[in-house]
Amino acid sequence: MRVHHLNCGTMRPALTPGGLVCHVLLVETPDGLLLVDSGFGLRDAADPARRIGGARFLIRPVLDPGESAVRQVERLGHDPADVRDIVLTHLDADHSGGLADFPKARVHLTAAESDAARRPRTRTERYRYPPAQREHGPRLVEHSPATGDVWRGFAAGTEIRPGVVLIALPGHTRGHAAVAVDAGERWILHAGDAFYHRGQIDGSTRSPRMLVRSERMVAHDRALVEANHARLTELWATAGPDLTIVNAHDPELLRRALHG
Repeated sequence: MRVHHLNCGTMRPALTPGGLVCHVLLVETPDGLLLVDSGFGLRDAADPARRIGGARFLIRPVLDPGESAVRQVERLGHDPADVRDIVLTHLDADHSGGLADFPKARVHLTAAESDAARRPRTRTERYRYPPAQREHGPRLVEHSPATGDVWRGFAAGTEIRPGVVLIALPGHTRGHAAVAVDAGERWILHAGDAFYHRGQIDGSTRSPRMLVRSERMVAHDRALVEANHARLTELWATAGPDLTIVNAHDPELLRRALHG
């Protein structure tokens, strides 16, 4: 399967050199197109107060319609109607804002994440899932990867379709997941927000203090976040050329994916 790496939302939070991206995968499959996450969408640019809420003052999104997944799909010569499936790492607005631009797509996510949005239990959950993001009635398909198979040491994975695996990785949110995609010569593991900055798992550089603080502030379970860092650090150290690990917001990992 051919995989395109897209930036579907530039953000410029304070004290974060280089800013952040919304790293989205567009996958050409034998049965249409598939997105991993959707970044910000056209409706977010038109109504950020309702669709992003107060978080917009922290993440400071640019909200350029040209960066939306739907516009980039068109520029690559595809019909947006051919996006049949969208696999979400989680439902935060910077990952799910583009769903409304693909109203006929099936939206795959963990059952735990869907429940967190519909029945929030904590103040953070009530804050992070603006109802406006789902008022178009997305076609949600819930999965329970905790009952699935092992994928490279991760104990919980569900195959969405051949070569696309949803892996339970809670911590950042109650139902957060990673998504593994078979790109032929290698697998791509999109870790979503399981880590914010490459320095947290490769040790190459210090992570910006503001990002570390933000990660802790919004985490559903900080202990699980730390455990995910440790597991991904181990995987990064042992990964061969057949595995590429990316996340949602590190612009350097996006740059490497685009030029690697």
